[in-house]
Amino acid sequence: MKWVLVTICIAALAALLGQRLLKLSEIALANREVPVKRLPNCHLLKNIEYGAEDFTILRDGLAIISTGLKYPGMPSFSDDPGKIYTLDLLDPRLIPVELTIKGDLDRDSFNPHGISVYIDETDKTIYLFVVNHPQHYTSQVEIFLFVEEDNTIVHLKTIKHDLLHSVNDIVAVGVESFYATNDHSYPSAVLHMLAVFLGLPWADVVYYSPGGVKAVGDGFLSANGINMSPDKRYLYVSAILDHEIAVFEIKKNKDLVHVKSVAVGSLCDNIEVDHVTGDLWLGCHPNGAKVAVYDPEDLPGSEVIRIQDIHYEKPVVTQVYADDGSVLIGSSVAAPYEGKLLIGTVYHKALVCDLK
Repeated sequence: MKWVLVTICIAALAALLGQRLLKLSEIALANREVPVKRLPNCHLLKNIEYGAEDFTILRDGLAIISTGLKYPGMPSFSDDPGKIYTLDLLDPRLIPVELTIKGDLDRDSFNPHGISVYIDETDKTIYLFVVNHPQHYTSQVEIFLFVEEDNTIVHLKTIKHDLLHSVNDIVAVGVESFYATNDHSYPSAVLHMLAVFLGLPWADVVYYSPGGVKAVGDGFLSANGINMSPDKRYLYVSAILDHEIAVFEIKKNKDLVHVKSVAVGSLCDNIEVDHVTGDLWLGCHPNGAKVAVYDPEDLPGSEVIRIQDIHYEKPVVTQVYADDGSVLIGSSVAAPYEGKLLIGTVYHKALVCDLK
């Protein structure tokens, strides 16, 4: 009888293991291939060789770009510290300019990930918020003063907190206030992978201010990109492993109330929001297994998705760009400006194309 019970337990565990492995393959879209869909007049940017994982575009067309991310579990092709660049999208030369970093920051361990800006409307001061992983598995947020005329960012403050344990992206809402996503359920990569394997949606969104820190949104296998509506009433979060964009209403106490989720059919990374139309632009990974493994014989592709009318009953989800990796590998962010589309990647290059 004992051996019968042992056999039943082994069979049940094997069935569970098989079911979860199949589910992980579905989550990673491991069998997905997308037809190439390119845009006219595309060219790769100079100086960007090791990723442009995130960027934000100011209203005057100046893009601020985070480069050189070294992310656990992802390929990395340079040991150099990360850098921050600007790109004037109205300048026909389209040449990225490296920003000089001043202030009390360890530049040798600078490993920038998600970024956001906050503009103080009283004096137009621009604050740059950067997610930094100085020891790869650690997370902290750096706040800089952006001095555009000097091509300089001045380090003002480093923010650390136990709730900010595996920060991926950030959206600034004040001089020292922001929402941030944790893409891991736990600081430990092993525990996080176990949570994903078991389907436990324990990653979250955190609100930070000098007056307090709190978790305000949960239910994610992994919370990735984050951004805000132009009217500052709604927050958008990429539930990357669920292939959805979650929409939250922001309450007066900064808590979040889930409104809806919009299926996008891809592993979408960062979210950029058009200041005029409110459209969401997403840099996505059409096949997560490929972007994590990186096989030169079977390169990871890129995909850009646009969501229009996200607050309507039937949002319009459109694939704008798709590549098989022969031009652009592992797209993570995309945004339009004045008829051009800028696309960044986790560890490859950055691309500019015409939208028309």
